[in-house]
Amino acid sequence: MSKLTDLTMAEARDGLAKGAFTAVELTGAHIKATEAQRHLNAFIVETPDLALDAAKASDARRQAGNIGSMDGLPIGIKDLFCTEGVQTTAASHILEGFKPPYESTVSGKLKAAGAISLGKLNLDEFAMGSSNQTSYFGAVENPWKKKSDPKAKLVPGGSSGGSAAAVAARMVLGATGTDTGGSIRQPAAFCGITGIKPTYGRCSRFGIVAFASSLDQAGPMARTVRDCAIMLGAMAGYDPKDSTSVNMAVPDFERALTGDIRGLKVGIPKEYRPDGLSDEVARVWDQGIEWLKAAGATPVEISLPHTKYALATYYIIAPAECSSNLARYDGLRFGLRVPGKTLDDMYKKSRAAGFGAEVRRRILIGTYVLSAGYYDAYYAKAQKVRRLIAEDFRKAFETVDVILTPTAPSAAFGMGEGTDDPVTMWLNDVFTIPTSMAGLPGLSLPAGLSQDGLPLGLQLIGRPFDEETVFRVAGVMETAANFTAKPEGV
Repeated sequence: MSKLTDLTMAEARDGLAKGAFTAVELTGAHIKATEAQRHLNAFIVETPDLALDAAKASDARRQAGNIGSMDGLPIGIKDLFCTEGVQTTAASHILEGFKPPYESTVSGKLKAAGAISLGKLNLDEFAMGSSNQTSYFGAVENPWKKKSDPKAKLVPGGSSGGSAAAVAARMVLGATGTDTGGSIRQPAAFCGITGIKPTYGRCSRFGIVAFASSLDQAGPMARTVRDCAIMLGAMAGYDPKDSTSVNMAVPDFERALTGDIRGLKVGIPKEYRPDGLSDEVARVWDQGIEWLKAAGATPVEISLPHTKYALATYYIIAPAECSSNLARYDGLRFGLRVPGKTLDDMYKKSRAAGFGAEVRRRILIGTYVLSAGYYDAYYAKAQKVRRLIAEDFRKAFETVDVILTPTAPSAAFGMGEGTDDPVTMWLNDVFTIPTSMAGLPGLSLPAGLSQDGLPLGLQLIGRPFDEETVFRVAGVMETAANFTAKPEGV
C-alpha cells in the first residue's frame, strides 16, 4: 500500500470504509508530514492533540456504524474561519491571541461531517494579497521548486497560500479556502492542486473574518476534482445566520462526475488573450481546448467586453468594503490595544501597530473612494461597471454551458518579486477577478508544467449555482491532463 499521505480524499475514505487503516493511523501520518514540512510555514496553529482525539471519536463512530460524509479525513482550516477555542488571527497582529467563543458555519459543517482539523493555515493578512507574503506570521513557501534554480523560494499564491501549500505538500487531504478575487483558484494553480470558488451564497460566510462582504466566498482545496466535490458537499448549504446565504438544496456534486461532456458548448473568451500572455500559459490553454474537443464538447469563441475594466473595478469595490469591515478593529473591544493619550490616539496607535502595510494601503484606498465627493465618482461608478461585467457573463451563458480560461498569467514566482509594486502584484488576479465580480462558480485544476517544472492551471467558469456542470467538465479535463507530478521530496 502507498503512503497514507499519498492517498486522495476519496481513496482514504474508501480505505477507512474497508478497514485498511484507522482514522488514528491516517491522522497520525498527516501529523508527521506536517511536522516534517514546518519549514514551509503553512500552519499558524497546529492542533495535533485535538486531531488525535477527534480521530479516536471517528473510529468509535465507525465501529457503531454512524459516520459522516468526511469521517476520519484530516484537513486544514484557513485561519480566516473562526474556530471555537482555537486561535483565529486572519494572519494579523491585531487579532493575535484571539480565541473565538463560537464556530464558523463552514468549519462547523465539516466537523459535523466527521472531518478532522489539524490546525489553522496561514494566509495573506485579512486575505489581502496574491502571494501569501503579507502574513504577520511570515510568508508561506511553495513546496514546488524551479528546475533552473532549485534553491529559490517560490510563493504559493494567495491569499489561501497556506491551504494550497499544505495540500500540495501532503500535510492534509484537503483544506478550506476563501476567494474574494481569486484567492482559492490562483494558489491552487501555483501549487498544482484543485480548488473551487462556489457561487456566491452557496457556502455560509458566518464566522469568516470579513474582507469584502459582497465578494468573499468559502470553498474547498484538494488534490483532485472528486475530492473538491466531496468537500464542497459537506461545506455548502443554507444558513439563516448569513443574510447572503441562498436557500436551495445542495446537490450531490460527486455524482456529477459522469465522464461524459458530449454536446456541451465551451466558451473561449477572446479578451483572455491579452498582449504579453505567457506562451506557456497560452499553450496549456490551447491544449485544454483540444482535450474538450476530443471528449465531444464544442469550443465557441465568446466576448466578455467589460473584462478589461474588472481589475480596476475590483480594486475600488474590495478596498471600500474592507475599509468598512475593518473599522471594527479599534483596539477597544477586542484584539490588540496600544495605549494612547486620548481615545483617538489609542485608535490610531492600535490600528497602525496591528495592521500590516498591504491592509493599511487597502483601508486608505477604500476610505478615499467612500469619502464625500468621491463616492459617486468612484464607488457608485464601479458598482455600475460590475453590473455590466455580470451582464457579459449572462449573455455568454445563453450560448455556452461553461467557460474555459487560464487561471493565472504565469507560474509561481519568487518570493520578494514585485513586492515593491502593488499594482504588479494585483495583476496576478486578472483572470479570476471577473468571475468573482459576477458571483459565479470558478474551478482551477492543474493542466501541465512549465519548462521550469512548475504547475500551470486552467479555470472553468459556470452558470450561477451550476457547480455540477463545472465539476463534470473538470473531471474530464483532469483525466485528459493526467497530472501526476508532485513537489520533489514530498
